[in-house]
Amino acid sequence: MFKAMSSARKSIYIEMYIFLDDTQKTHDFLKLLEGKARVGVEVVIIADAYGSSSLAPEAIDELRAAGVEFIYFSHWFRRTHRKILIIDNTVALIGGVNIEEKTRNWRDMQIELRGRIVGPLLKSFAYAYEMVGGKKESILKYSRLPLVQKMKSWVIDNFSVTGAGYHLNEYYKKKIIGAKKSIQMVTPYLLPPRWMIALLDDACRRGVKVEILIPDDTDVKPLNKVNYLNSCRMSAYGVKFYLLPVMNHAKIMLIDGSEGVIGSQNMDFFSFNWNIEAGIFFQQKQLVAALEKIIEQWKKESVVFEALGRKIRWRDRIMIAVLKIFYPIF
Repeated sequence: MFKAMSSARKSIYIEMYIFLDDTQKTHDFLKLLEGKARVGVEVVIIADAYGSSSLAPEAIDELRAAGVEFIYFSHWFRRTHRKILIIDNTVALIGGVNIEEKTRNWRDMQIELRGRIVGPLLKSFAYAYEMVGGKKESILKYSRLPLVQKMKSWVIDNFSVTGAGYHLNEYYKKKIIGAKKSIQMVTPYLLPPRWMIALLDDACRRGVKVEILIPDDTDVKPLNKVNYLNSCRMSAYGVKFYLLPVMNHAKIMLIDGSEGVIGSQNMDFFSFNWNIEAGIFFQQKQLVAALEKIIEQWKKESVVFEALGRKIRWRDRIMIAVLKIFYPIF
């Protein structure tokens, strides 16, 4: 990401859930962006007001003084959870990687895009820019870009203007329902919406092999209990869980070993109902094979959940029953 920004000649567009200034010892993003803006590069940053709340006001002032357009995304309980970087409208990076020091040693996944596929992502960024009150026509014009012909890779997001085939929820439903052999998912947090639990249950019943990789210990300690409870519940349906020994922040889905998805979306209620997310799906054989190889390596390093002999205790069963009444994530 730092190298891509350094190479920018015309524009740098960033949309980030967590955008902080604590990485400057080795990657001083803010100074780099200030320098680019001062030599005429158009720099626009959309940062989530909650995720980036620790960013010092003085740092924002310095960015703006250099010519950077910095806008907070603040829409009540809705967040932009996206991690998007677009350079010169020709190169883009998208995935789960925030700009934050504490995440440096996490496992995560980011994918670099070049060519026509950058167009749909640019269009998606323009919608977000318009939502936060952006006024530059140089960016807003991309929201009116016509969709090009179907390609082997495509951007999915959860804007209402997105076509049904490229809407995050509809895409996941379609692919899970259509899976013939296998569904592999990687997520840090296991709070799937009820429709996803139901569809994965259906997939297991029709003989599809469903595997989900989650960290044994997440960065949000209360969610360890939630991950455990939902793993117990879904294991009973036939889903096989792998517990990773390190914090893994990647968000991945692989269907039948033939189509992959990498993005910002966690496997939780918030990503599929409230937050603004974005991902990329792809069918290129070489790329799918590379992703499959990574997942297989992570599985080898993991502990199979069922091997631990964990079962839902009666107290936890009562807790889940109560939570189902009040919270849709259960």
